[in-house]
Amino acid sequence: MTTQPPLTFAVVGCGRISSRHTQALADLAPSHNVKLTAVCDIIDSRAKNTAAKYGVKAYTDYQQVLDDPDIDVVSVCVPSGLHSPMGQAAARAGKHVLMEKPISLSLADADALIETCEREGVTLGVVLQNRFNPPMRELRALVDSGQLGQLHLGNATVRWYRPQEYYEDGWHGTWSMDGGALMNQSIHHIDALVWLMGEVKKVTAYTGTLAHRMEAEDVGVAVLQFVSGALATIEGSTITYPENLEGSVALFGQHGSVKVGGTALNRKVFWKVQGSLEHERELLMREAVDPPSVYGYSHREQYIEMIDAIRQNRLPATHGREARRSLEVVTAIYQSAAEGREIVLR
Repeated sequence: MTTQPPLTFAVVGCGRISSRHTQALADLAPSHNVKLTAVCDIIDSRAKNTAAKYGVKAYTDYQQVLDDPDIDVVSVCVPSGLHSPMGQAAARAGKHVLMEKPISLSLADADALIETCEREGVTLGVVLQNRFNPPMRELRALVDSGQLGQLHLGNATVRWYRPQEYYEDGWHGTWSMDGGALMNQSIHHIDALVWLMGEVKKVTAYTGTLAHRMEAEDVGVAVLQFVSGALATIEGSTITYPENLEGSVALFGQHGSVKVGGTALNRKVFWKVQGSLEHERELLMREAVDPPSVYGYSHREQYIEMIDAIRQNRLPATHGREARRSLEVVTAIYQSAAEGREIVLR
């Protein structure tokens, strides 16, 4: 019997989010036949320290990753403004791409990345790990089952805090590399809202930079009208001193009202569904403990989905065109706020 070779990964960018990727791969190595082969960062010490922890190769030049024949998949964990060019380069080198959120900072760059990956025949997945949280999976199943009936109203709220120092690293909060509270911190919640409620028709929004010295916004509010006729509101900020207070998504339908919150969309806040109201307290009390950070627990499940998609030659659940949907909403919010008018998407 021939043993299938492991699927090999390189994690590019050894900043704060990278440990979620490297640890997920280390955890999955024995059960899913995968291997972390290399890490890369332009800061030599950061690359070497991460490499030493996992016993893998350390690169400081991205081209070395692309030239390495022992790497099948590149996990891109660099500033958002670099996502599209680095992802395209990986695709042209024949590597599959797992991209941290957001897929890109503009629709044109997102489209270029998606089209390049399709043309080169490689798999593109985007990290939207909160979709894989048990309460979010339950909420999606609830919507799909029709138990909520027609959805009338939705909400995504991100009331988080970032100190000024967060925006003084040279890229956070800049238009060229990051965007603001909506593009960076709120993208998971906006993604969840669109994933659950469908296509957005119109957007009206306001943004402001009220509590930080930065280029992009630290607070934004928007009203969405969906193709279905449903309405939703978005509130996203990094100004809620002194700490992260709430990150939630709520849906209100004909036959139920549900809200998932917690540190990382991992707790049922209320779950009032026709025919099961007597079980609400039981449902809420058996939820898992909040994770220690807003990144949550589900990078491991995100990797399992990507691994399976590559081996089965199919699109992952959070493929490029799926991730583009939330980017379209954020860019429409930015356009509405800048131009002072309603933006019609379809």
